[in-house]
Amino acid sequence: MKLSVIITTYNSEEWLAKVLEGYCNQTEKDFEVVIADDGSTEKTKEVITSFSSKLKYSIIHVWQPDEGFQKCKILNKAVLKANTDYLLFTDGDCIPRRDFVAQHLKYKEEGYFLSGGYFKLPLSISKLISLENIIKQDCFSIRWLTKNGLKYSFKLSKLTKISLFAQFMNWITPTKKTFNGHNTSCFKKDLLAVNGFNEDMKYGGLDRELGERLFNLGILSKQIRYSAICIHLDHERGYFSQDEWNKNLEIRNYNIKHNIIKIKNGIEKL
Repeated sequence: MKLSVIITTYNSEEWLAKVLEGYCNQTEKDFEVVIADDGSTEKTKEVITSFSSKLKYSIIHVWQPDEGFQKCKILNKAVLKANTDYLLFTDGDCIPRRDFVAQHLKYKEEGYFLSGGYFKLPLSISKLISLENIIKQDCFSIRWLTKNGLKYSFKLSKLTKISLFAQFMNWITPTKKTFNGHNTSCFKKDLLAVNGFNEDMKYGGLDRELGERLFNLGILSKQIRYSAICIHLDHERGYFSQDEWNKNLEIRNYNIKHNIIKIKNGIEKL
């Protein structure tokens, strides 16, 4: 297999089903999916089982008990279960366009991680999208989205299918090349070199922090936010804590200032 797609999820069965349908319809077929499940109920397992016979690739379900927000911990477990040397990280609320995996493979390069983005949808349209809409790729059509109530804006240009325009926009966008948990890929050996995700961190910038340590290692980043497209389904974030957010910022600032590469509480406990 060429690549492992690592998808995080937590008790979001409806959204996860739509995301898995997106991976059923990829132009590239030679990959596996690893579900990083931070303590969901049996309903999530039922969704995964229902797709197992439908998928053209293998699917691995990595689960841990629900003991609060432990995304970094489950991601590190999923990384160890992945069977390939190249990892694509995304979330269980991000539907990939049919060329999503192919674009990550197209731009992969030693010494780099790939920084992608998403197009965020309102809750009304998130709920409206059916599995059939994903199969037909309606949900990536500007015409379909605006017909169903989405206001037209320049941000819709992210959904362009014109390769040269996407490459140009990747080049001129002012958005920083960061490690984004919803749309980033990297070599497994690079992630292991920085000891994976920092399990001292809760919600808020935990993915960026890993990217900053990759930069400290000497790994660079390429911008692909207009080439590798996924749409983000809306939902509440009951796990947000300002105190935890502030703590995460302190960790990130310390690591940047002191050029930290390997954290102590990661895949290995140092």
